[in-house]
Amino acid sequence: MRRLAALYKLPLVGWLLRQRFLKFGMVGASGVVVNLGVLYLAQEYLFAAVHPVEMRLNLSLALAILFSTLNNFVWNRIWTWGDRKHHHFDKHVFVQFGQYALACWLGIVLQVAFTKILVAAHFYYLLANLMAIVLASVFNYLANDFWTFGRIKRIADAALHPHEEEQKDRRDDHEIR
Repeated sequence: MRRLAALYKLPLVGWLLRQRFLKFGMVGASGVVVNLGVLYLAQEYLFAAVHPVEMRLNLSLALAILFSTLNNFVWNRIWTWGDRKHHHFDKHVFVQFGQYALACWLGIVLQVAFTKILVAAHFYYLLANLMAIVLASVFNYLANDFWTFGRIKRIADAALHPHEEEQKDRRDDHEIR
């Protein structure tokens, strides 16, 4: 327990271990389940008649990725960043989804790049990929926290109305702990 408390005191680590990042990870895990479930259903049933087999797999993967991305976006919007609802309505939900999807795709590019860099540096490919997933997840979290779900807007609002934003931040920090 002391070690966990010590981790919370480290600036970046403590920030990432807060409840919001854990929610983000849980939503990501649910997205994996959705992805695998849709992939199986599409591959075995929905697109079973599609030939060649490679085309069926491509269609199944595209559908699985779409549904898992939608799942993650909705749950992150409602649950992970649900306390920022006043910022959700500042932009259209499709714009916000576009930002979310772009952040996800940039995270995928980073994951691939980090994996290849680490493998080239003689890391075992599974370890390299695991490390890349962690780095990409941190990037995805930060991109969505600041861009998609409004921390940038909150920072701008804080500059204009410092006392209101300080009170909101205190409430957020209290809810997170």
